[in-house]
Amino acid sequence: MFSESSGPAFEFSHTPVLASECIEALNIRGDGIYVDGTLGGGGHASLIAEKLEKSGTLIGIDKDIEAIDSAADRLESYGCKKLLINDSFENIKTILRANHVGRIDGALLDLGVSSYQLDNPERGFSYMKDAPLDMRMNANVSLNDEQGLTAEKVIGTYTESELFEVIKTYGEERWAKRIAAFIVKAREEAPVKTTGRLTEIIKAAIPAAARRDGPHPAKRTFQAIRIEVNDELGTVRRSLDAYIDSLSSGGRLAVITFHSLEDRIVKEAFSRREDPCECPKDLPVCICGKVADAKRVNRKPILPEEEEVEKNPRARSAKLRVIEKL
Repeated sequence: MFSESSGPAFEFSHTPVLASECIEALNIRGDGIYVDGTLGGGGHASLIAEKLEKSGTLIGIDKDIEAIDSAADRLESYGCKKLLINDSFENIKTILRANHVGRIDGALLDLGVSSYQLDNPERGFSYMKDAPLDMRMNANVSLNDEQGLTAEKVIGTYTESELFEVIKTYGEERWAKRIAAFIVKAREEAPVKTTGRLTEIIKAAIPAAARRDGPHPAKRTFQAIRIEVNDELGTVRRSLDAYIDSLSSGGRLAVITFHSLEDRIVKEAFSRREDPCECPKDLPVCICGKVADAKRVNRKPILPEEEEVEKNPRARSAKLRVIEKL
C-alpha cells in the first residue's frame, strides 16, 4: 500500500548504524533496484538514494505508517524512482510482484526496534519512560484485529510458564522464572498496563546484588516481550531466503542484527545458502544435487568502530553480515 505523507506527530529521526559499511557492502549501481526492508526514518535509504541515478529505483518497506510518512519527506529531494510501501518486509516477493519488479540488485535489513519507536513514549517500547504497554511496531493495526497483540496482552494473559519461556528464550534472562512469577502475582492485585509498573515489578524480582552490574534490569525482559509481540524472529526466519531468491546475479543482501538470537538466524541461513548439501558428511561425493547459489561476502560479522559507538551507543551490539547471489 502506498502512503501520501502527512507527517507524524512525533519527529521520526534515525541515525543509521554501520552506514558507510552498509553502502560499501551493497556495491550500489546507479541504475539498479534496491530495497530497504526496514525503512524507519529513512537514514539508510537516503544514503542508498544518493548513489542512485534517475534510472535507479529505491523500494522502502515499513509496517509502521509513521515511518513511511517521515521517510517520504526525507527522500523527496532524491531523483531516483521511489516506492514506499506500508507492509512487513517478509512479504518481499508479493511486494515485488505487485509492483512488476523482477529481480533486485541489493537489499538491506536493519533489524530490531527503531530509535523513533524507542524514544516515542506513546509506543511503550522503553523502560525509561512511563507509557501504556504497547510495543507494536505496526501501530496502525486495530487492537481488535487478530494481529493486535500488545505487550499488555502478553503480560496480562500469558500463563506463568508461557511468560517464563518468552523471557528466558527471547531475553536470555537469568531471572526469568522469578520475573514471570512476580508478574503473575502483581496482576492478581491489579492489571499491569504501563511500562513503569512493569519495570518496577522486574526490579523487585531481580535481587539487589544482581541489579548493581550490567544493563538496566528491565532491558532483557522488555526485549523479550517486544520480540514476542512482533514475532520478530519468525519474521526474520521467513524473510532471508525470500530476499536471497529475489536478488539478481551479483546482487547483495546486507543484514544488521542487534542481539545473538537474530545474528544466529542470519548466520545459519547464509551458511545454508552457501553450503546447501544435505548429504551425510562421510559420503565422498554429493548425491543430493543441491548446489550453492550464494556466497558470504564477509566470513565474520562487520562491527561498528569505537568512534561510532561513542556517538551512537545503540550501535554497540550491531553486527553486519552480507551475502551475494552467484
